[in-house]
Amino acid sequence: MTMFFTFALHLIHTGIGAFALLLASQVQADGMIPNTSVVIVHEADGEASVSVTNSDTSLALLHVSIEDIPEDSESLVFVTPPLARVEASKTQLVRFILQSEKPLLTQRLKRVIFEGIPQGKPAAEAGHARVGVTVRQNLPLILHPKGLAPNRTPWTDLQWSLRNGQLTVRNDTPYVVRLAQEVQLLPSAGQAMLPRTYVLPGEHISVSVPEGEATHLRFQPATVYGFAVPHYDAPIKS
Repeated sequence: MTMFFTFALHLIHTGIGAFALLLASQVQADGMIPNTSVVIVHEADGEASVSVTNSDTSLALLHVSIEDIPEDSESLVFVTPPLARVEASKTQLVRFILQSEKPLLTQRLKRVIFEGIPQGKPAAEAGHARVGVTVRQNLPLILHPKGLAPNRTPWTDLQWSLRNGQLTVRNDTPYVVRLAQEVQLLPSAGQAMLPRTYVLPGEHISVSVPEGEATHLRFQPATVYGFAVPHYDAPIKS
């Protein structure tokens, strides 16, 4: 019996690690591949463009959607076109247009999803199972204020404090800081886990930590494009 299965794979483009899929039967990969790991819309330009390539061997629909993060639900940007037909190996230009009524004071964070929807798949050969793989690229979308200078190392300005078993990180900068969730306390070698992989401008996050001496902590920062850099040691204020 000819069988057709479709798996939706949500891939977070962090630039750290790799994704591997092992299947015993024939695999067909349908994917829309953007030419960047993060979309940055500069307020000074008013918009940004991303080229998305259909890596499949047949026609597919490209569906692009913007998702709010739980901490910021304000509608600030729209995408055009949200839906487009893209032939095999061809590229579609997608525009992200800022629509904020007020000037941006800090960087703002959203998510953008690029999804390929296969069209007109040929039937599988008799006696062979076929697996269709729909890949969704889920990337950060950062809105950058006009006049704000670029900062390649915003994590160096995070403020860390420890009190009554609570570790607190404060971001008093106008930049979104991206980092791994796990932090290591030094010299006790205790570990703590942040609730997510970013700290927003003006935000503070507190987590419980194990008992032990801690004067510094070590964490893994990431660049604005999500690529890991050498770990960073930061002082802890009592």
